[in-house]
Formats: sequence, C-alpha cells, structure tokens
Amino acid sequence: MTTDDLSGMGPLVARLSRGGQRLRQADRTHPWVLDTAVVVLVFLMFCLPDLFHDGMGDDDGDGPRRFRLAFTQLPVAGMLAFQAGLVLPLLWRRRKPLVAFAAITVVFVVQWSVGAALRADVALFIALYSLALHGWLRQLPWACAAMAAAMALVAVRVSSAVSVWDALFFLLSTATAALALGLMVRIRRAQLAGLRDRAARLEIERDQRSRLATATERTRVAREMHDIVGHNLSVIITLADAGAYATDVAPERGKEALQLIGDTGRQALGELRRVLGVLCEATDGSPGGPELSPQPGIGDIEALCAKVRAAGLEVVYQTSGDVDALDSGVQLTAYRIVQEALTNTLKHTDTDTGTGVHLAILVEDSRLNIRVQDTGPATPAGPPNEEGHGLVGMRERAALYGGTVSAGPTGGGGWSVEAVLDLRPQGGDR
Repeated sequence: MTTDDLSGMGPLVARLSRGGQRLRQADRTHPWVLDTAVVVLVFLMFCLPDLFHDGMGDDDGDGPRRFRLAFTQLPVAGMLAFQAGLVLPLLWRRRKPLVAFAAITVVFVVQWSVGAALRADVALFIALYSLALHGWLRQLPWACAAMAAAMALVAVRVSSAVSVWDALFFLLSTATAALALGLMVRIRRAQLAGLRDRAARLEIERDQRSRLATATERTRVAREMHDIVGHNLSVIITLADAGAYATDVAPERGKEALQLIGDTGRQALGELRRVLGVLCEATDGSPGGPELSPQPGIGDIEALCAKVRAAGLEVVYQTSGDVDALDSGVQLTAYRIVQEALTNTLKHTDTDTGTGVHLAILVEDSRLNIRVQDTGPATPAGPPNEEGHGLVGMRERAALYGGTVSAGPTGGGGWSVEAVLDLRPQGGDR
C-alpha cells in the first residue's frame, strides 16, 4: 500500500464513521425500518428464487436430481406459508429474540418433518445470531440444544443424498459461526460502551477536580486577602483615630500618625499586589511578570509588633527555641495566626485604656506553641456565639499542620488565643 493510499484512508474512514453514526441514530429513532429491511432482503435473496424456480431441486445434473428425489415438492401456497413463518418473525429478532428464534425453530422443524427444503431456512441462523447478540446469555444453552436437534433432523432427512456426518459438520459449523459472530459483536459493543462510560466518568472526575482546585485556591486567596486587608485596615483606622485626637493636643503626634498610616497603606498595597500578581499570567510573553517577594515568616513578627505598638497597644514579644529553623510554610502559618490575633485585639479594645498584649512563640520538641493574650475586654464585640472569618481562617491554617486553635476569655480579664502546630513530617507516626 502506497503513502497516497494511506493518506486517502483518513477521509474515507471519517465518512464511514459519520455514516455509521447517522445510521445508528436513525435506527434508534425508527427501529422498525432496519428490521423490515432485513426481512425484505431475506425475502428477495432466499424466498423469490424458490418461488420462481419451483424449489431447490430443479437444476439439471446428478446432484440436484438426488436432492429432488429426497425432498418433498411443496405447492406455492404451502411454500409461501412456510416462508412467512420463517421470515416474518425476524421483525422481532431484536426486541424479542427468544420468541423470534422459537417461532422460526418450530416452523423449521415442521417444514423438515414433511421433507421440504427452502432457501429461507437461513432465517434460523439469523435468529440464532440475533439471540446471541440481543438476548439473555442464560438462554443460549437451550437455544443451542434446540439448534443441534434441528440440525440433526436435517442431517437425517438428507442422509439419502449426503452423508449424515458431512451434513452435521456443515450445518453445525454454520450455526457455530452465527453464534460466534453474535457473541463477538455483543462483546465488542459491551467494550465500547464500557469505554464510553469510563470516558464520561473521567470527564466528570476531571471537572470535579478542577472545581475543587478552583474552590481551594479561591479559599486560600480569600484567606490571604482577609489577613492582609483586615490587619492593615485595623491598624490604619486605629492610627487615624489617634491622629485625629492628637492633632489638637500634640500636632507632631498627628503628623507621625499620618506617616504611619501612609507606611501601613503602602505595605498593604504591596502585599495585595503580590497576592494578586501570582494569579495573573504574563500574556505578552515578556519575562517581566509580577514582582514577587518572600512570604512573611516569624522573623517579620517583630515589625508587625512595631506597627501595632504605633497604633497604641503595648506588645511584649518573646520567643523560645530555634524558630528560624522552622519550615517556611510553618513560619507563614505562625505569622498569619499572630497577625489575625493582634488584628482582633485592635478591633475589640480601646487603645486609650493602655491595653497590653503578651505574645509568645515557643518551639518544644515537635510542637510549635503560639500564645497571644491581651488585657482588654473578656468578650469581643460582635454577635454572640458567632465565629468570625478570622478565627475560622486560623483554625484552617493550623489544621494544615495537624494543629489546633483555641480562643476565649482569660481568668483575670482579657482575651487569649492559643495555637499548637505539629512539626513532625506529615504522614509520619502520630
């Protein structure tokens, strides 16, 4: 086969495939059309020759003469009756294959019992093929037994012209071929249906994974935005209130507050650009993408405390253990938990009352303990029995490292947030 032949097979196969799809669609819409076409085709190919040539034994020669002596010549009316009994049940060969096979088998046995031979007997093999393709598999043993008995009857009836064993071999081979063809087509259709079902399930799973990944990323971005915007806005609001008060009594403190507001706003804007920049892709192919900076860690908590002190809170910060050796993900989680706890303190306390905050980060064996305790009111402002997004976000971050977060009033007044993170590798013994 030449290259041109191979290249020409592509459009041909595509056209055949489209034609097959249109044929299957038409068959699903009008199933009787194909069944009727099969009946008409069998009638034209196998019934008309018997009607016009007066049976199978009208040819000259020794062989046909022997068959003419062995078979009974039927009148036209009888021949038409047997042909109708053999061919018409094929109309139900797909909807009720067992009924069609049984009806054709009965007519076939009666016909050969009277010694008549018709070309329309091929309908029995078509019915066996249809039963193997469309019927229940547990019906096949009984159908095969009935088929073998019918073939044995034919072999006995033609024994005067053909050896019984030769006739059995030919007839049973033909029946086996019809049965095997039906089973092969059935298995092939089942395999294709399984592949289509698997492809559909894989497509659904892919869409589900995509939606899950999108939801997870959306939650992560929302959590980052909440931490960045919430904290910095709380600091800006507190500084703005303090600056407005200090403008009348100490103008230099008001100027300092404005400078701190500008610094805090610029830092918040830079962090927002960093978070939003990683969500965007460079569309012009230029190497200059968004300017990225490292995620904050425990080393940045001191600067965070400085901003909170500037807003009017007294913060005492201490660490214990080798906190700088912690994983960057753990450090980011610790930073965000501390940031959210300090933001809540700013939102729910009055900086003019001299509220103090004690912040401790301790590394003990395989655990990281974070404690943020203030001397403000014991109950934060807000609806009762309702957790804000901040506490939920802290718990979600801690859960990534098998940790827990607890928050509540302290015994001597004030509010406390405690978080414990597991530093052991994920998947290890717990």
